[in-house]
Amino acid sequence: MTYEEVLQAAKGQMGPYCKQCPVCNGLACKNTMPGPGAKGLGSGFIRNYAKWQEVFVNMDTICENRPVDTAFHLFDRTFDLPIFAAPIGAMKLHYGDKYSDLEYNEILVRACAENGIAAFTGDGTDSTVFKAACQAVEKAGGMGVPTVKPWNIELVKEKIDLAKAAGAMMIAMDVDAAGLPFLQNLTPPAGSKTVEELKEIISYAGIPFILKGIMTVKGAKKALEAGASAIVVSNHGGRVQDQCPATAEVLPEIAAAVGGKITILADGGIRSGVDVFKALALGADGVLIGRPFVTMVYGGAEEGVAAYVKKLGTELKDTMAMCGVHSLAEINGDCVRKM
Repeated sequence: MTYEEVLQAAKGQMGPYCKQCPVCNGLACKNTMPGPGAKGLGSGFIRNYAKWQEVFVNMDTICENRPVDTAFHLFDRTFDLPIFAAPIGAMKLHYGDKYSDLEYNEILVRACAENGIAAFTGDGTDSTVFKAACQAVEKAGGMGVPTVKPWNIELVKEKIDLAKAAGAMMIAMDVDAAGLPFLQNLTPPAGSKTVEELKEIISYAGIPFILKGIMTVKGAKKALEAGASAIVVSNHGGRVQDQCPATAEVLPEIAAAVGGKITILADGGIRSGVDVFKALALGADGVLIGRPFVTMVYGGAEEGVAAYVKKLGTELKDTMAMCGVHSLAEINGDCVRKM
């Protein structure tokens, strides 16, 4: 299936909230609850996408004529592209009855691994979701990133044990999920974590640990102090926060503060290989992409994921060639212009 065929096949397959737009920019779904929208007026989601469109690439084809290399090295693993599928959960609530979380993760993790990248998997109040995600990661030879919510430390440790038993290459926590309603008023408590609590969790994990949901230099420095191996610059732990700057707006200052000391991934509104290039130029080492992968799974399962990964890779390679860079390491701030 081609990318366009997958988009067409997804029509009518994803419940009443997602409109299967040609470009997932938040304008149609806005703040639909439940669904793929955002908090408040939905401006955060919309801004994430829009701000990438205000970054332009600088062409320069007076250079060596040699192949472009998009290989991405992270924690002793090599990926074909600096791209990961972002964690998404509660599939039936948000996207209709076609796939459960278990079925979605099974398809996504396998397809991503087969196409040279990896998927982050979600978490929820149903304990079978995380267990099944770990099973999918194990079947993929550890090529996946189980992502745990900021539960109380005892439950987090239990889930870390599951992920490690599955051979996961790394583990993530979406700390920005602390504001989700279902985490409130639980016994024992769940929610925000202190630096000391994160130190304990990361030390217990003993494998690369990623903190997702960092939007300030202050937060990035706290993650570094806690011992995180990587951060994800992201303003949504399930719901894009309204009245919050976009990922593209805060990424450069975070990269200037901690770049080179910790791996930086960017998430939020990235849709094309050109957007991936822009993110790397602004200081990210790699990116996460969420909702478009949902459309690909619902429209074409494994074939859909393959079509999208191929599209992203082709776009990234073409952009690199037109901007005179031949490896990811050569992409820097000189490659883009912000308007």
